[in-house]
Amino acid sequence: MSDVNTSTAPDSGSSATLTRLEQEGEIAADYLEGLLDIADLDGDIDMDVEGERASVSIIGEGSSRDLNKLVGRDGEVLEALQELTRLAVHRETGERSRLMLDIAGFRARKRAELAKLGAQAAAEAKETGAPVKLDPMTPFERKVVHDAVAAAGLRSESEGEEPQRRVVVLPA
Repeated sequence: MSDVNTSTAPDSGSSATLTRLEQEGEIAADYLEGLLDIADLDGDIDMDVEGERASVSIIGEGSSRDLNKLVGRDGEVLEALQELTRLAVHRETGERSRLMLDIAGFRARKRAELAKLGAQAAAEAKETGAPVKLDPMTPFERKVVHDAVAAAGLRSESEGEEPQRRVVVLPA
């Protein structure tokens, strides 16, 4: 059985936006709780609002080895579950969802690694004065890198076509 924890961060947008995002989180949590029950997996579901999107996390109780099955190799299963969860939200609300799903802390760890990569690429671009091209990434990964590069005071852009789309860090 899973528990649902709700916490919402302050949002500078309207309360209507916050309420809509909270509703997305509730719908997603119900959907994911059903999925956990079907798969006979234990986990707590935590909902939050980060920026302009709902965020739902499944946190393992004790060992998260079972939940890692829901992450899959390089997050492939997690990406698919996120899309299914977004579709469940869309079915209920009639609106497109930008909900983010994390399972067993996979995305949080990935975000930290990518922020470090973005900072290193920015430092390299500053040092060499040449653009730095990174390996192809998913949209989520590119967003994290773009944010890290911007925090380092440089610009970056994406180039190429999916699934070979990559970040290029531009020197000052």
